[in-house]
Amino acid sequence: MKLIGKEEIENIAIGAALLGTGGGGDPFVGKMMALQAIEEQGPVKLLDITEIEDEDVIVPSAMMGAPTVLVEKIPSGDEAIQAFHSLEKVLNKKIKATMPIEAGGVNSLLPIALAASTGLPIVDGDGMGRAFPELQMVTFYLNGVSTTPMVLADEKGNSTVLNTVNGEWAEKIARSATMVMGGSIMNAIYPMTGRQVKDSSIYRTLTLEEKIGQTIKEAQLNKKNPIEEVLQLLGGMTLFSGKVTDIERKTDGGFVHGTATVEGLNQYKGDNGYLEFQNENLLIKTDHDVLCMTPDLICVLDTETALPITTEGLRYGARATVIGIPADEKWRTEKGIEVAGPRYFGYDYDFTPVETLNERQGGKQ
Repeated sequence: MKLIGKEEIENIAIGAALLGTGGGGDPFVGKMMALQAIEEQGPVKLLDITEIEDEDVIVPSAMMGAPTVLVEKIPSGDEAIQAFHSLEKVLNKKIKATMPIEAGGVNSLLPIALAASTGLPIVDGDGMGRAFPELQMVTFYLNGVSTTPMVLADEKGNSTVLNTVNGEWAEKIARSATMVMGGSIMNAIYPMTGRQVKDSSIYRTLTLEEKIGQTIKEAQLNKKNPIEEVLQLLGGMTLFSGKVTDIERKTDGGFVHGTATVEGLNQYKGDNGYLEFQNENLLIKTDHDVLCMTPDLICVLDTETALPITTEGLRYGARATVIGIPADEKWRTEKGIEVAGPRYFGYDYDFTPVETLNERQGGKQ
């Protein structure tokens, strides 16, 4: 067991934004909430998954809604506590720890703030290894864990308990409620036993996020190429690099949908990259080839600093390098591809691993 303090949060925020594949909510909002909670309550205990007991009750906490809404409707932290305590009453059991539902932006950091405020530890793992836009797109669901009972809570003091027949219905009903409740809410979801967490989770996500942040900072300090250092750490590859020349985004149905056009520079000059997202980056292609597709990770980094750029942070003129990272093997199963592969999102492609696509194109990195 180790402690998460202010320095760890600074690094985790960078790593969370990168693994969040453009989504998961604004990491700055989550970072500030986590820092304030730790300032007031002290460091948070980080539990390795091997340290939890099989009978422990573990409940992830997360923000749900459009990331662009969160920037304007910043949560106070009370919403997460309300949802957590309400679910505890529904379960009639004492919750022993919380954890992130995804490795993404705000949703890696809000559980740290919740843990500090409640005095509970946080488990070093998550249910995605990245961020995805829908509630059923977690490894817990792939392993048969029930999405509900879950509690949604907003900043006005409203809360609602959902019990649904499956994860798809949980997503539909919760998304509709989220829109009515202002476009973003906090939830307590996927209550699990320690045994289920061990069987279903992606391990040591927070530790990896912290390492990503450290790697980028150290590379900058030591005058190394931070993008190359990140690629080496994560087994990733450069997909495209250039200047953002167009960005279209709209909030619809509780999601931010959009496309960014990147004009190629240097070895990519003369080509354009098209990045498509639904909260998270789902597909990148050129005029000729598909470069990477969900569930593999598509991450946009500032070309100079390697700091991640979220979908709501994409701006005209930004110099961006897009990298691809192989998804956890849980997502490359038949069930994983069915739940979060390209065809689920309406793309007429069969999933092809990013390393295979990169080999076909000769790997320009």
